[in-house]
Amino acid sequence: MVFMPGPLFDAVESCRASDGGENGKVVFLTPQGCLWTQEMAEKFATVPHLILICGRYEGVDQRVIDHLVDEEISIGDFILTGGEIPSMALLDSIVRLLPGALGCGESAVNESFSTGLLDYPQYTRPAEYRGYAVPEVLLSGDHAKIKKWRKEKALEKTRRVRPELANKILRSSGHGFNTSS
Repeated sequence: MVFMPGPLFDAVESCRASDGGENGKVVFLTPQGCLWTQEMAEKFATVPHLILICGRYEGVDQRVIDHLVDEEISIGDFILTGGEIPSMALLDSIVRLLPGALGCGESAVNESFSTGLLDYPQYTRPAEYRGYAVPEVLLSGDHAKIKKWRKEKALEKTRRVRPELANKILRSSGHGFNTSS
């Protein structure tokens, strides 16, 4: 099944006519698009209007892509039956970056991918549970040591789980990560 161009042209033109005169960015969710990243979510969070096109099975008529779509985006190298789930993932990653969405503006700053690395381990109370203890440094109250521990653990986890991200961050400069451990 391939979506015909007529209904999609009509839908996008209707959205554009009702968006207060501002042309929305038109995104087609497709496994053939560029891979969605946190950096892209941050950029899209500043776009005033998004128009998402979700294909089904084989997608949409190529004329829609050629003449309406600004960006083709994929959420990964796998196939789904349609673009609805990818559109929800894309929207969730954008909406959480909008002012007031998380309650505290800093909540979206220090987490996985905000520095290019995965997040450091998180712990709660009690300090010991079933013989498993929270690392002593986190109980020390020494903010400089805690910050250093968090950076080291973030890099360690990224090296283990996503080495391509660790290599990318290590090649770049100015991130303040001490890589000699």
